[in-house]
Amino acid sequence: MFDRLPGDTGLFDFDDVADQLLEQGVSLSPAEVHGCLVGLLAAGHDPEPGAGLNALNQALDLDLHGALADEVMQLYAHCNAALVDDVFDFSPLLPDESHELAVRTSSLADWCRGFLTGFARTVAASGTGGETLPGDSTEILRDFAAMAQASADEHDEDDDEAEEAYFALVEYLRVAAVNVFLDTRGRQDDRERSLKGKPDALH
Repeated sequence: MFDRLPGDTGLFDFDDVADQLLEQGVSLSPAEVHGCLVGLLAAGHDPEPGAGLNALNQALDLDLHGALADEVMQLYAHCNAALVDDVFDFSPLLPDESHELAVRTSSLADWCRGFLTGFARTVAASGTGGETLPGDSTEILRDFAAMAQASADEHDEDDDEAEEAYFALVEYLRVAAVNVFLDTRGRQDDRERSLKGKPDALH
């Protein structure tokens, strides 16, 4: 249920993106690519699709081209639309339930790793690395760092409990990523108001 973007449209299929990456000699998981795109946006990167593709290539040392580059730009645009949507329809790109739990858990870790990479790249490029992160972002990034180390116990005696734990992590990730995006956007809005000489309503 979590391998689709807004509205479960089926526009972006995890396995299809994985195949396209392999065709270009890229061994990264689609989850890490998607996580990086979301991390870029969550840190305040330019939402223009071409800018997102360029930043992704730089952050993950890639050279995506052709149809895959076009799809990644569409994916970036969908990420931005989902993050700003009041319907709160954002979902991470992860394998569906046909995959083993170990594979899904590994992909969740990949997604978090990609998010942190994209976020760090944008922060470094913007020169805001020395600033305190807004809202709960610092705690969320710590959680993502811990989740990036996640692994599934193949000998877990309670499969149902393991599945519930996995979906709880995905739901937290989904909500937390949006929160970081909104916190960053709020700080950017505050800065713009300050530059215009208007009273900062939040401070």
